[in-house]
Amino acid sequence: MTDPADDPAISAHSTTSGMVGGGFYNANSATQWKAIEAVLPFVDEAANTLPTTSFTNGNGTVCLADFGCSEGLNSIAVMQRALAGLLPRTDRPVQTIHSDLPTNDFSRLFVNLRPGGRPVFDGARVYSAAVAGSMYDQLLPDRSLHLATTFNAIGFLSRRPVEVLPGYICLNGPSAARANGFVSSEDRHIFAEQAKRDVADFLKMRARELVPGGKLLVQVFGANEVARTCDGIYDLLNDAVLAFVATGEISRETYDRYYQPVYMRALEELTAPVSQEAYGAAGLFRIDGTRSYEIPVPFNTRFDADGDLERYATDYVNFFRAFTQSILETALPEGRPKQPRRSDLQLREGPYPGDAGALSLPLHRHRDAADTHRISPSQSPRSTSTEHGAWRTIWAAFEPTKYVDRPGLCDVIRTRSQAAFSASSITS
Repeated sequence: MTDPADDPAISAHSTTSGMVGGGFYNANSATQWKAIEAVLPFVDEAANTLPTTSFTNGNGTVCLADFGCSEGLNSIAVMQRALAGLLPRTDRPVQTIHSDLPTNDFSRLFVNLRPGGRPVFDGARVYSAAVAGSMYDQLLPDRSLHLATTFNAIGFLSRRPVEVLPGYICLNGPSAARANGFVSSEDRHIFAEQAKRDVADFLKMRARELVPGGKLLVQVFGANEVARTCDGIYDLLNDAVLAFVATGEISRETYDRYYQPVYMRALEELTAPVSQEAYGAAGLFRIDGTRSYEIPVPFNTRFDADGDLERYATDYVNFFRAFTQSILETALPEGRPKQPRRSDLQLREGPYPGDAGALSLPLHRHRDAADTHRISPSQSPRSTSTEHGAWRTIWAAFEPTKYVDRPGLCDVIRTRSQAAFSASSITS
């Protein structure tokens, strides 16, 4: 298994090389958009309540930034919404910043920013740019940013806090319905604390960049006492990987070291670093509002309407591949994925989930920001040469409705979200 730190193209504060490019993420992120769409009123509020005195701060340009933009489809839509409220309030030039990891498909982003060679945003005063880097680092000059957003990306941890996770491939553990693995209470605590430290580091960096009175919206997939985004869907991926362990095509050592470094936060875990002194970000922001919610999953809704099992299977697998593939590819570096064959995606009729969930958090910047600490990611050995074939077929073995005829065991796409809307300090 290759640690992301071994690749010089990947930021030191990252556990993934990003979403699948070439237009794949854009084509398969409708569910993410539904989670974003649900908190667009926070974006409206930010654009409409940014203090006009803040527009004179910085370099004379009003700056909006989205961290974790991927190929840009959803990021651009959010910016369009913000600009609709912001442009009538100022005659200053406005810049949109779209940021993601250095390994992101920025070529696709640039095409989306200038379709047909023309700017995607209306108005002669709007200029766009991209910035590569980890959201856990400072990426923009001090006090140059007015509105910052991030959607889902902060769910990916900045580092792998444990070397091995021998019982399961997702940090929160398997669903209660399946119970097809385990994550120790000690490891769960380690992951929970890392997730809080990551939020704190993100807040520290944005506090440096935001002007006093600037706004921040954080939204991420999450969990509550009823549902977790990881339930069901990661159970199936875990089964698929273990199937290749059983045949010897993937070593047990590789399985033990491979896990998806994503953490499903409860709303209180997302907001804790804003107020708790232990994480070093207390006092930097004021929370204006929070929300914990669920949204319908588009391909579940479509299947409910048309009953097309083949299309449902393809949509499901492509949705999941879009944000998990690069991490699995790193675990098995000698292979590359292929599209699952249609014959491998046959589904049986039965119950299936209908909702996804998200977390949202808006924040305001306070006066000063503390320095973030740097932690070197753990090192992991590379996989054996016999494992690349398993990687090529892993998605063919991944059957999204393998348990669909067993009631209660196929809660595969019920993603909670958490969101928080915050304001920076109103002091100068």
